[in-house]
Amino acid sequence: MRRSRAQTRRNILDAAYGLFWRQGFLRVSMDEIAARADITKRALYQHFRSKDDLIAAALAHSSELAIERLRRFHRPADREQLIDSFCTGLTDWAAKPRWSGGGFTRVVVELADLRGHPARAIARQHKTAVEKWLADALAAARIPSPRDRAQEV
Repeated sequence: MRRSRAQTRRNILDAAYGLFWRQGFLRVSMDEIAARADITKRALYQHFRSKDDLIAAALAHSSELAIERLRRFHRPADREQLIDSFCTGLTDWAAKPRWSGGGFTRVVVELADLRGHPARAIARQHKTAVEKWLADALAAARIPSPRDRAQEV
């Protein structure tokens, strides 16, 4: 059964991000991504012009998923419960087997010398979105200077 273009793209993004997460963004080859997605390298390049474009798309997709998870996060109004709940959520996320750090932090570190790389812009946008979500939660819990506290966290 043939996959739709959208399904193939999704499979590529899932395969790429899984490999990036385990091995790092720079160590993974397009051949490995194509093999993991069960497509030819030619088909991969029909969806993404370059590895840089694929890295950016995988991070953008990951950011959308992460922000959606944050939106579903229970935000208690009580200050202590909010901070405890948030920290517990982060701890549970980081306690996954073979956790090797957040993708956004990794990409910024791995691509530190490539200031104009599109993935760095996506990482900055993601950081801003997470800070805004946290500032809104802190404001709802009546924590003073919620933007400053969100940046500190």
